[in-house]
Amino acid sequence: MINQEQQLKQIVENVNKKQKTKIITVSSGKGGVGKTNFAVNLAIGYAKLGKKVIVMDADLGLANVNVILGVIPKYNLYHVIKNKKPLKEIVLDTPYGIKIIAGASGFSQLANLTDDQREIFINSLSELEYADIIIIDTGAGVSNNVLSFILGADETIIITTPETTAITDAYGIIKSIYALDKDIPIKLVINKCESISEGKRVADRIINISFQFLSIKVENLGFIMSDEIVEKAVKVQKPFYILNPKSKASIGIDHVLSQLEHINVVEGKGINNFLKKYLKYS
Repeated sequence: MINQEQQLKQIVENVNKKQKTKIITVSSGKGGVGKTNFAVNLAIGYAKLGKKVIVMDADLGLANVNVILGVIPKYNLYHVIKNKKPLKEIVLDTPYGIKIIAGASGFSQLANLTDDQREIFINSLSELEYADIIIIDTGAGVSNNVLSFILGADETIIITTPETTAITDAYGIIKSIYALDKDIPIKLVINKCESISEGKRVADRIINISFQFLSIKVENLGFIMSDEIVEKAVKVQKPFYILNPKSKASIGIDHVLSQLEHINVVEGKGINNFLKKYLKYS
């Protein structure tokens, strides 16, 4: 029979074995490439694997994670940053097995936080250690806020499309990341592809240019095919991964998940590690 001391020892060992929270930042060089839709559906895919997932809408000023999910939050990051609510009280359950932290859509002053506001926001993140994975949906472009989230994360995924301006802007954000930290592992997803060959061509172009001019290796995680289910899902405010798990877009999410979880596993280093790196660059 196990005595109390042995039970306590077992509990401590189990806690120590617990995998630390993994932070995944999803970003893009420009808006309109499907970044938020990808982040939300990736989160749902992780939840299907049994992970505890939180999606944080860090697109401060133009938040829409809750819109894609069809939920109406009573509180959002505005209330946290203004010290009106603790972060744990604004974390919102959804019907899809994930939790979200809603951004503050329409509050333009949040797009450029003061030092005090940033400190409140960052200190609040330590309350989320219970999550296995936190997916941070950043704003588009290369603002300090966006780059700080990227540089603090365990995984950085850049979303682009085959559109010429999107490719140029994707390379632009990769270049900006490289200028601050040459060792950040950058992963790439090509969205809205008409064919696998188109997705491969675009990925190869960005990867080759990044290696040629920056001497960095960008990893291709895969492609999300153009699919009418995505537009339908946006209209009915229900994630496409739920609306049709067998759709071309959902299969693309499954492939990316497979790459992240089984082929190129990166261990989560926890929220404290994220905070240290974030503060270094913010």
